[in-house]
Amino acid sequence: MRLSVEPAKLSGTVDVPGSKSLTIRAIAIATLANGASIIKAPLVSDDTLSCLTAASALGAWVKRGDDSIWKISGTGGKLLQPARTLNLGNSGTGLRLFTAMAALLDASVSFDGDDSLRTRPMAPLLDALAQLGVKTASVKGKCPVTVNGPIYGGEALVDGKSSQYLSALLISAPLAKQNSLLLVHDLNEIPYVDITLEWLKREGIAVRRDSKYMRFEIPGNQHYKPFVSKIPGDFSTACFPLAAAAITGGKIKLRNLDFSDPQGDKIIFEYLKQMGAEITVSGDTATVQGGMLNAVELDLNATPDALPILAVTAAFAKGRSVFRNVAQARLKETDRIAVMTEELRKMGAEVEEFDDGLAVTGGNLKASAELESHQDHRIVMSLAVAAMGLPENAGPCVIDNAECHAVTYPDFISDFTGIGAHFFTA
Repeated sequence: MRLSVEPAKLSGTVDVPGSKSLTIRAIAIATLANGASIIKAPLVSDDTLSCLTAASALGAWVKRGDDSIWKISGTGGKLLQPARTLNLGNSGTGLRLFTAMAALLDASVSFDGDDSLRTRPMAPLLDALAQLGVKTASVKGKCPVTVNGPIYGGEALVDGKSSQYLSALLISAPLAKQNSLLLVHDLNEIPYVDITLEWLKREGIAVRRDSKYMRFEIPGNQHYKPFVSKIPGDFSTACFPLAAAAITGGKIKLRNLDFSDPQGDKIIFEYLKQMGAEITVSGDTATVQGGMLNAVELDLNATPDALPILAVTAAFAKGRSVFRNVAQARLKETDRIAVMTEELRKMGAEVEEFDDGLAVTGGNLKASAELESHQDHRIVMSLAVAAMGLPENAGPCVIDNAECHAVTYPDFISDFTGIGAHFFTA
């Protein structure tokens, strides 16, 4: 799909869809639980539906109904061997979590995905699983991958370059027959680990860690129990209307946000305040009023998903913004540092690329352009917001392969059209 985006000033109300991270963890834990779990207000997207399919193939019984509530009858940890390779589509989180779950089986289970998922590193997770007794195979440490468990437990060194490796092990290791000790080095994205630990705490799963997130002791022979949980709004998704209001000078209300939730990307509200946006919070609603924006210097290690939209916001701010310590952004659906540098330069932005981030000098984003999503949902939505903020006489930007927004935010086009965006598809 080619998406044409014209400059626009946005105003109105957006109901932020459910968190992808929380929905996928809920699916995983419900699959392992002994009994029927209820997931209310889940995110219904390409990634989460891929995970539901995997859960069903591993033996869970899934009832979707009208998709406002999912009921998942779990396996009690007694997973079934799928009849065929599990295709996780574009879901990196799903791939990592379900690979570790499948390794609980005393049987061979294979995984694959789309072209983008086949570029995502899996070797660190497979290496850790091998240390816990699992046989693994892969194509150069990437999909397709195969695991043959069970996970026995023991001690494993875990690469923390992606927090998903650790989260996957934290969810599966409690069901191992023996105790596990995970020794983690260079951990990135700690808030995502906190999300996993919060789920385990709710489930009564015992995990002991040190204060530096380097040592995790996990007793074996534990069990997951069924649960009822409502999925709060996704702060990673809320970033887009938040930034759109700040950039276009509009006023937008964002509903369905739980600021007590451990999602790390809620800090973008503080970042935008630092840049000059007016933000007020009342209950589950945040109101954002755009205005004059100023440059910032930020460490984005904990929130790499915010890099694309913050780079766009910086292009409309006064001064030079610097975003560092986020090298793992190169390991997402695409190399987001290189891609944002490339695409923003097409629109006239002054961007300097670093190994671990980039710098953006604001005030030069004035030209419409032919842009490319690089099959990355956060890239296409960030570029669409950039196009909305251009001067009225700039004309439309056209973004190729824009359909990938559905990975996280299926209603992106309709929601933004409802608050004043001018979109045309072909």
